[in-house]
Amino acid sequence: MPSKIEPGKGSAYPRILGVGGYRPTRVVPNEEILKHIDSSDEWIRSRSGIATRHWAGPEETVAQMSLEAAGKAVASAGIAPEQIGAVVISTVSHFKQTPSIATEIAHRLGAGKAAAFDISAACAGFVYGLTIAKGLVVDGSADHVLVIGVERLSDLTDVTDRSTAFLFGDGAGAVVVGPSDVPAMGPSVWGSEGDKADVITQTVPWDGFRVGAVAELPLGEDGELKFPAIRQEGQTVFRWAVFEMAKVAAQALEAAGISPGDLDVFIPHQANMRIIDSMVKTLKLPEHVTVARDVETTGNTSAASIPLAMERLLATGQAKSGDTALVIGFGAGLVYAATVVTLP
Repeated sequence: MPSKIEPGKGSAYPRILGVGGYRPTRVVPNEEILKHIDSSDEWIRSRSGIATRHWAGPEETVAQMSLEAAGKAVASAGIAPEQIGAVVISTVSHFKQTPSIATEIAHRLGAGKAAAFDISAACAGFVYGLTIAKGLVVDGSADHVLVIGVERLSDLTDVTDRSTAFLFGDGAGAVVVGPSDVPAMGPSVWGSEGDKADVITQTVPWDGFRVGAVAELPLGEDGELKFPAIRQEGQTVFRWAVFEMAKVAAQALEAAGISPGDLDVFIPHQANMRIIDSMVKTLKLPEHVTVARDVETTGNTSAASIPLAMERLLATGQAKSGDTALVIGFGAGLVYAATVVTLP
């Protein structure tokens, strides 16, 4: 029996039309981190490549940073806010369980009655959002989709934890995905390894703060209850990222029908400089490929790291419109996602 359902009338191809970013005004050097941990600037730089990071002030909320980045992305795309049909936000640091922060952003941006929702996929969240946006544009469910990665990880940082205190930063990055006349976004290679869920996690779940819910709540030296923070098994994460994520990146290149030599730009999640350099070596990327190393001055901003790095490469002229870029995100879950895109 033939189907009565009409096929979608979307675009044959999606593409990134514009990008925008926002970094908080406060710059935090390693020297400030060292006030709380027994380490050195040399050790932090050698282990992570991080020299500074941005931490948000009271007024630089998840919503405000998202709006700043989104406004730039929409302007860059050359569209009006009311042309946005869906808003997808990836974040793990919006602490209000409901409603989603995406609904607030859609309203304040002037996107009318756009569909709006949050996703939680940690450092892979932005590429997860891109994958969803591609489907919406091709399906015809939305002509233009705003994808935002935003984090205030300083709120989830234990400044006394020597293994993580220096890693995290705050910020927001956004892109607009819309129709294209030519192929400009490859298939996504994505997935999860839930058997490693405890490798990167939150120290205490939110319901653990109920009286009697957890036998031993974390306390600080002053005896005060410690706010939940991100903890991770650094060496396990490092090995997984270096060896397994290079395979995922290679699969994304194959899915797009290109080789490493066809790339112009590589934008991996900005987790750690050593991970980035190891992936470049494992993938055997040619010298002409520009590699994003925004982690040095921005730190690990989780879902925001890829669009922030993309925005900086374009703004500084290290990359240009029309370049072919491989993007890959990976993090808590453990989750991962990679795809090849044409830069806006």
